[in-house]
Amino acid sequence: MLAVEDSPAGRFLDGLGAAMPRPRAIVVASAHFTAPRASVGANSHPATVHDFNGFPDSLHQIRYPAPGDRPLAEDIARGLSAAGLDAVLLPDQGLDHGVWVPLRRMYPQADVPVIPLSVNPRGTASEHLAIGRALAPLRETGVLVIGSGGFVHNLGDLAWGDRDAPMPGWASAFANWMRDRLAAGDTDALLAWDRLAPGARQAHPTVEHLMPLFVALGAGHGSAVRQIHESVEFGSLALDAFAIG
Repeated sequence: MLAVEDSPAGRFLDGLGAAMPRPRAIVVASAHFTAPRASVGANSHPATVHDFNGFPDSLHQIRYPAPGDRPLAEDIARGLSAAGLDAVLLPDQGLDHGVWVPLRRMYPQADVPVIPLSVNPRGTASEHLAIGRALAPLRETGVLVIGSGGFVHNLGDLAWGDRDAPMPGWASAFANWMRDRLAAGDTDALLAWDRLAPGARQAHPTVEHLMPLFVALGAGHGSAVRQIHESVEFGSLALDAFAIG
């Protein structure tokens, strides 16, 4: 519903695109595009994928007709392979809601080419950091790299029906630990988040919503991390955003 509803996170995204230099293309590592190997969408005209149920029909009618960029996708796959990573091109991959929901608000004209990139739901933070580091040279060519996931994401523990519910202690402890480590540039601690962060496995019972952060962190290639948004919905759905570099 972030695509259509008014919220602090939505208003933040509405202004984010205009606040940055216009990219020539966007690569999005999405929590909702999962695969056991690094998979790069190479569809020149990617479909809008409605990979959810139980939401209003109007949400299913939304289309985000951004073009793809197959030559760039091929370059990305080659770069991943050159870095020793197992990569594959997917010529029919569409744009899942982890891609089109934020981009619809950031770039409503849908006129910037978009390349979706998978995360591995069984992969480690170190593996995703390595993927991001292989993407780092793209930043010098005007490509925006986005990690689209969730800072705290446990749907089973949300306060459904109470959007303004207070944040429980386990969620705030995890989020604060992560924010502090990101601000300090403590990559070693971040890579061990599942062992070191308080409430780690309650904050992320499965890891796919946190792994996009590590792709973005790797693409930043050691640059400072700045928090640029913080909001919470339904008690523990933390929607923090960070800029790297």
